[in-house]
Amino acid sequence: MKKLLDLIKLMRPHQWVKNSFVFTGLIFGHLWGDSDLVLKVIGAALGFSLVSSSVYTLNDILDRAADAAHPTKRNRPLAAGRVSVTAAAALGIVLMALGLGLGWWVSPAALAMLFGYGVLNIAYSVHLKHVVLIDVFIIATGFMLRILVGTVGVGIPPSQWLVLCGVMITLFLGFSKRRAEVLTLGDGHSAHRRVLEHYSPVLLDKMIGITASGVIMSYSLYTMSPDTIRVHHTANLIYTVPFVIFGVFRYIYLLHHQHKGTDTAHDIVRDAWLGGAVACWLAATLMLIS
Repeated sequence: MKKLLDLIKLMRPHQWVKNSFVFTGLIFGHLWGDSDLVLKVIGAALGFSLVSSSVYTLNDILDRAADAAHPTKRNRPLAAGRVSVTAAAALGIVLMALGLGLGWWVSPAALAMLFGYGVLNIAYSVHLKHVVLIDVFIIATGFMLRILVGTVGVGIPPSQWLVLCGVMITLFLGFSKRRAEVLTLGDGHSAHRRVLEHYSPVLLDKMIGITASGVIMSYSLYTMSPDTIRVHHTANLIYTVPFVIFGVFRYIYLLHHQHKGTDTAHDIVRDAWLGGAVACWLAATLMLIS
């Protein structure tokens, strides 16, 4: 039983909350009444969850030595020696096969995007995570593929403003994660993640400020877009913007004063104010577009 729990931890199921991005097109396209389409989107989200868990497993295999010296990652199953490399590799292969199988069932486009996500993240795990800026842009690309597999992958035309907003959000979270690692790990940060020697606090704070502004502006422009008003039959989505602004500001506060930001999924669940802002935004949005 304990071994099974360690294998589940290796999959990082709490990270599956990130795959909620797959439902963006379904929610904002007013297509939740189409049961076949809903089933396809759920399949795409499950496929992404399995493929991403496979990638996390590979990453933990490659990083097990560095993780063993990390103050918190040393408790991961592979780094702590509770799961063997052979068992982890077998788990990763099975998860990848199941995830790609679901992608094939959804559509050829969904399969291609899931396969591209897997290849891109394998390249990230092997080398590209050590390349400054590229490492964060690959993280952002992963989120964008989530949006696209839930739109293009199932035949829903994506909103250009939402795609731009998605880019800004993911870059903001990526640079915030690097800033959190610099804050948490202190002077020895480059020993745990080599690319951090290229990121200074001042540089990261500038990038966080730019992308945070991009998130707020792109989402605000989306709510006021004539296409958005036409699709949703309301001009009132602008009133959800304060929740987005508060959420961004709260995240920056947590980053600098609570040493959070290394794990967005955990931060949303564990911080009542941030989680509340997300819940209020979602509730207000669904109410306005229903």
